[in-house]
Amino acid sequence: MRKIVAAIFARGTYSVLKLVGWKRGTVLANAKHVASAFPQTNPDAFSNSILGASTVTPVIYDTLLKNLTRHVSELLFCFGTFKKLPHDFSAYPCRVDGWDFDIAEGSALVLEKMRSGGIFLTAHYGNYEAMGPWLCRLGIPLVASYIPVKPKWLNRILESKIRAVDGRSYSVDAQTPRDFLRILNGGKLFCLLADQDSRIPSAIQGTLLGRPANVNPLPDFLLEHRPQTPVYICWMEEVCGVHVLHAVEVERVPLKNESSVQLSVVNTQFNKWLEQRILENPNLWYSFTHRRFYSCNAEIY
Repeated sequence: MRKIVAAIFARGTYSVLKLVGWKRGTVLANAKHVASAFPQTNPDAFSNSILGASTVTPVIYDTLLKNLTRHVSELLFCFGTFKKLPHDFSAYPCRVDGWDFDIAEGSALVLEKMRSGGIFLTAHYGNYEAMGPWLCRLGIPLVASYIPVKPKWLNRILESKIRAVDGRSYSVDAQTPRDFLRILNGGKLFCLLADQDSRIPSAIQGTLLGRPANVNPLPDFLLEHRPQTPVYICWMEEVCGVHVLHAVEVERVPLKNESSVQLSVVNTQFNKWLEQRILENPNLWYSFTHRRFYSCNAEIY
């Protein structure tokens, strides 16, 4: 019944958002800005693309909107399924509430290490919210920093009903460097959505999809003060109806000073990983709806 309600909600929400052109201009600007990063494709294959047949890009507004509303509906109506997933890696693959779940080859060893804490980077890609309860069910001490939403009653629902597993909320409003370091000191796995445009003075200059992009300096700051902290990248893939959890550990290359580690994690390994995901399926990268490149190219909006 929940799946039926979720499907109806997703279809209705999609229709309304498409009718009002929600975020259409922002998606258009971002897609045009990075179009050269995508391989040449027959424009006729994207006749309903937001850019029209004259522009070569596989970013399709309708498809992205359908994906997004489907994942939002799962968050609202089917999120409890992810809170029932098995704790033991040996229990996968498994079937829960009619959905199939599995852990990608080689990821179980990484997920086991994540149980000891560290830094976890991910992006607004696919059903990223669903990873939270899944990781918690695997015994990983996840702590994710979220900016509280308004009104307060809605934020309380998010904290207690959605971003909570087995009575423990994994949401925290960390605001100062000391807060973040305290999280790491406590053996937690600190999560950061690292694909957002950073507009603070200390932002790190980098590139994404061949275009200048300012990235959050927080991972590098944390590594500067806790250089032995492991860094992971995690994401969820949906393959032929199966939800597959992936986890990799970021390679740490020592500098000349053996006591330090290579910084600019977001600029290197994370952005390369994100570019690969986007090129595989750009219509699952929901940061196309954000002003991702505003700090470097505000004029495109």
